[in-house]
Amino acid sequence: MQRTDIRNVAIIAHVDHGKTTLVDQLLRQSGQFRHGELHGECILDSNPLERERGITILSKNCAIEYTDRHGRSCHINIVDTPGHADFSGEVERVLRMADGVLLLVDSAEGVMPQTRYVLSKALATGLEPLVVINKMDRPDARPVKVHEEVFDLLVELGADDHALGFPTIYASGRAGWATADLKSAQAGDAKDVHDLFDAILAYIPVPNLPGDAPLQAQITTLDYSDYVGRIGIGRVFAGTLEAGKDVAVLTPGGEMKVQRIGQLFRFHGLGRMEVKSVGVGDLFAVVGLEGIDIGTTLADPEHPNALPATPIDEPTLSMTFRINDSPFAGRDGKYVTSRQLRERLNKELQSNVALRVEDRGDEFVVSGRGLLHLGILLENMRREGYELSVGKPRVVLHKDENGKIAEPIERLVIDVPSESVGAVMQLLGDRRAEMTHMESHGPRTELEFTIPARGLIGLRSRMLTATAGEVIMHHRFECFGPHRGEIGGRVNGVMIATDTGQVTAYAVEGLAGRGVMFVQPGQDVYEGQIVGEHCRDNDLPVNAVRKKNLNNIRSSTKEATVTLKAPRPITLESALEYVEQDELVEITPNHIRLRKMHLKENARRQAYRKNK
Repeated sequence: MQRTDIRNVAIIAHVDHGKTTLVDQLLRQSGQFRHGELHGECILDSNPLERERGITILSKNCAIEYTDRHGRSCHINIVDTPGHADFSGEVERVLRMADGVLLLVDSAEGVMPQTRYVLSKALATGLEPLVVINKMDRPDARPVKVHEEVFDLLVELGADDHALGFPTIYASGRAGWATADLKSAQAGDAKDVHDLFDAILAYIPVPNLPGDAPLQAQITTLDYSDYVGRIGIGRVFAGTLEAGKDVAVLTPGGEMKVQRIGQLFRFHGLGRMEVKSVGVGDLFAVVGLEGIDIGTTLADPEHPNALPATPIDEPTLSMTFRINDSPFAGRDGKYVTSRQLRERLNKELQSNVALRVEDRGDEFVVSGRGLLHLGILLENMRREGYELSVGKPRVVLHKDENGKIAEPIERLVIDVPSESVGAVMQLLGDRRAEMTHMESHGPRTELEFTIPARGLIGLRSRMLTATAGEVIMHHRFECFGPHRGEIGGRVNGVMIATDTGQVTAYAVEGLAGRGVMFVQPGQDVYEGQIVGEHCRDNDLPVNAVRKKNLNNIRSSTKEATVTLKAPRPITLESALEYVEQDELVEITPNHIRLRKMHLKENARRQAYRKNK
């Protein structure tokens, strides 16, 4: 059954190639919203972290009722997907909701690592791309070359002949126009995005699914409401889904329960509209079903046939989560126990399909796609009022067919000023990276490497230092490959507080020559907390709360003005990259602290001798 009145399209691209901005223009120019109804930019990025960081973390659904120039109307379901490799688990599962993809490519940057990844997933799902070369208003745009790069990528990924003849639209999401004519795009004559709407109707396949067959629908995304509980979002693959009817709920584990649908919704604009039924090929949101999870099939009770679940790539990085047991535990947070931590991680597992959690009683080994993936989870937990400590990130190792250790290998693309190439290659050589490609674009050079995932931990800050802040880095998971040997850790030691109290200016002044401080006068510290970075390679116990002795002797420097150096700011991401195996990051709603795993110096010495 062909549904010519529906188009389901997912928008995929590398990070920061303009997906969400282009969706803004599609919404604004669809004619569906009144003037002033849509506010701000990146309308779909509703999560506070998404707005702060300028990235898409969670996939979003919206729907546009579009009428073309010939008076034909169509319901266009749009899925906006994340561009960061760490959130590619979101991309994989929502592609099953689409019949075609808009592949956005930056007109200057061209094909990037995540472009390759998301396109390979789309082709594996059987989706053919409608290519949009975006940001055509950039002065360094090179659309012809980028078009060739996309063609070469499709050939490399084994696309069929039909996909190699992909249609192309040239657009500027920020300026709000899109056109199929390259000359018009280069001249800036285009005025609106209606050429893109027409291309979606012309080239995105219509749903062609059995409408009169027994019901089969699958949940691909979960939402939650404090009023109605869990909300399942997915697509109807056969038959019709009706509100108030009984359905067989088939879990990925093979269990089956017959339940009645409470409420049924169809996507409409930025929200959802309650309906009595959703036909084959359309997207839906359902309320009132217990025990639904991602991959759950809703089927006809008389013909309970489950749909295959979407395979998800394995995690590449793990961290140990545990309760905060520092002397300052419980000062900031509302949730501080192992039970509360376990409940929060179990709740996250219900919607975060790329996450894995191993419960070890008093601690949890949490595995994800990368440092950003786990860092976003920790930041959300911190804002929700949780207190916890986490250990150094570690890569997830596998064994190959021969029983040898295999580690995750990432493809790393770096864009730097040409004069910084030497420093970059030296830094990456120390991290077991192997260069595969090098190309110059004017004053800048693009370098491509394969590098062990563990070599990326702590790399960004050192790369920024080596290139004076001029580096642009992108990476994605490539494969599991042979272990490449040891990688050196942190070069400098740390300064460890020996006393608990309030940091004094007198103590900070005395330690200024020993390294860089992480704390400033007035802050509370405890014994075993890391208060600074030592200028040498050994750890140094220091008294950061030492006060100046008061006596009746006048000092020759009494009237001298002392200027203290500003401390190095500690963010969550920088802390996760900085810590070593015997250290922890203490995370509370108001503070990010670094500490030793053993707070007492004698305990640290005993642990060192034992490990040695």
